[in-house]
Amino acid sequence: MSIQVKDVMGRVAIAVLEEASFAEIVAAMKRFAVGAVTVIDADRRPVGVVSEDDLLLKEADPVRHSVSMFESRRRRSEHEKAAAVTAAELMTFPAITVTPGTTVRDAARLMHDKRLKQLPVIDPVTGRIVGTLHQRDVLRVFTRPAADLEADVRAVLPDTGAFSVEADNGVVTVGGRVRHRSQAIAVTEAVRKVEGVVDVVCEVSFEKEDLLIVPPLL
Repeated sequence: MSIQVKDVMGRVAIAVLEEASFAEIVAAMKRFAVGAVTVIDADRRPVGVVSEDDLLLKEADPVRHSVSMFESRRRRSEHEKAAAVTAAELMTFPAITVTPGTTVRDAARLMHDKRLKQLPVIDPVTGRIVGTLHQRDVLRVFTRPAADLEADVRAVLPDTGAFSVEADNGVVTVGGRVRHRSQAIAVTEAVRKVEGVVDVVCEVSFEKEDLLIVPPLL
């Protein structure tokens, strides 16, 4: 079974209101030891995110009050953030969110693609924030008990009685025998997709080669 965000997420919604001051944002980050906080509206719906990078512009931009009409859009945005004093002015928007039912695999892919260290978790009905998913929460799937991982691996096998499964620090060894080589490859790929699997050692033998090997062109 796929592990979902609700299985690993933090139940504390690390967020500040739109009118939160620069100092309040820094205090929230320090209190919860995080590098970003979600900005929410009065109904607790995420509207953006303030990261440490956004705050550092205050110190890194000594000419924040001097804006040129010839500046790039990105540079102009940096100047505006450097002069900002509230969460609404500092935040990057819109907020990228997930729901408790999102798979950890999809959340991890989203974090990687968007270069995010955490994601607000929202109720799919109300849109209100209910928790926060951190990178360390996602990585917890790789520290699962071996018995739990082995059970999930067996659940994706076509015939659990025909295969042996052993997990050691996330590396899963699968043994057994199938009729065709393509079946052995399919078993390996199915196991590799299970959350928490670091690598797969395939010891599944086969009776018949059924994959066409095309010779190289001369």
